[in-house]
Amino acid sequence: QTALDASDKERMRRRFAEAGVPSPAYTVFTAVPGITETDSAVLPFPYPAVVKPVDNMGGRGCRRVFNPAELREAVGAALAFSRSGRVIVEEYMEGPEFSVDAVIYHGEVTICGLADRHIYFPPFFIEMGHTMPSSLPRAEQETLLAVFVRGIRALGIDNGAAKGDIKYTPRGPMIGEIAARLSGGYMSGWTYPYASGVDPARGAICAALGLPPQDLTPQRHWTSAERAFISIPGLVQSIEGLEEAKKVPGIKDVFLRAEPGKRLNFPENNVSKAGNVISAAPGRESAVRAAEKAARAVLIRLSAPDKETAAFLAGPVSGGNPVSPGNLVFPPSAFTLDPVLLAELEKLPKTSSPSSTLRFKDIFLYPFPVFTSSALSDYQGRTPAESLEAVRRLTALRLKTLETPLKPATADTISGKKLILGREFWSALIRGSYQGAVYYLDCLLAKGSGLGEAP
Repeated sequence: QTALDASDKERMRRRFAEAGVPSPAYTVFTAVPGITETDSAVLPFPYPAVVKPVDNMGGRGCRRVFNPAELREAVGAALAFSRSGRVIVEEYMEGPEFSVDAVIYHGEVTICGLADRHIYFPPFFIEMGHTMPSSLPRAEQETLLAVFVRGIRALGIDNGAAKGDIKYTPRGPMIGEIAARLSGGYMSGWTYPYASGVDPARGAICAALGLPPQDLTPQRHWTSAERAFISIPGLVQSIEGLEEAKKVPGIKDVFLRAEPGKRLNFPENNVSKAGNVISAAPGRESAVRAAEKAARAVLIRLSAPDKETAAFLAGPVSGGNPVSPGNLVFPPSAFTLDPVLLAELEKLPKTSSPSSTLRFKDIFLYPFPVFTSSALSDYQGRTPAESLEAVRRLTALRLKTLETPLKPATADTISGKKLILGREFWSALIRGSYQGAVYYLDCLLAKGSGLGEAP
């Protein structure tokens, strides 16, 4: 019964409610709600809501919805991920999210790490990494862990392991879910051992064998940070920077989940990322800095032309993740432009190039200083300047910036055999960071001029 309660989200919510454990309100669907059933009365709580299959993991089929139309779409998608044909819809919990592991032996719970989860890209919930230990103040940690232990008791886990996802909401800690296992990501096997010197898997194995777990007392108090790197949609042509990532001081592991010839998508769950890096250091700042630097070092070049990449780059460059209901842009643009920057982008001239029968002697960038000097960053934290440097590295092009802006398509430009990259190039960079810009150039130069398959 405990195994079922800990692996079926409907049963889990029922156990929590019976025991008075803080948990979101919920309802269950076995089919997509009909048109006449999609007013606010179909849910016992207000929007936004979270839709997920009752019996899957890794964020598969999980997303936030703001209205009945999104609810119908999300329920249909989540049903495809449910083995039992059931979807749970829960009230959305506002607040930071945390992961916690524990080993339980004869009812005694030993906490094996509390980590901050870094969630991005609504309406989905993509974990771009976690940092161990949590930076949550000690008093709040104790309150959160007490709720976690109550959840373990409610599910009847008295021998084995438990892994929890918990949010600290304005109403206090609320349990997202608890599984009767250790973390399925990198926390129990990598970041907690690196940070503490303790291997919780060994303790869980002992408990499973009916033996008292070996000493689970932390041997050190370091910080370990895990960060993911992702890709826009497309077919992988090549990957660079892996050795550079491994050489970053403090990096312990680089896990690659992409390879040439493999098709990648912008992640909609936590099992579709391109790879992960893990760091460990005595101090939190140095561990986080190392992990983020290593993640930025990995560069994935996509094949061109490609319909999926072109379709992504043709999307809106307004890109960000506005929080207003019904206005979430997904997949998001790498850089989020405010209305002022968007207006400046529209003022840029289009790319101008000589005849396709001519060979380019020089390639120039039409200047876009309000963007390149901004404090914006892409999915991995790259600045516009760092993204441009990645473009130069992958294409081996110098991409000089025009010192004096020229009018596009002038006679001098054509006779001088100069290619001047304008609005289309910058749009590709803003939408897809270095990947988008490299793809645009690959398509452009493959034709000698003209845009090929680029948007």
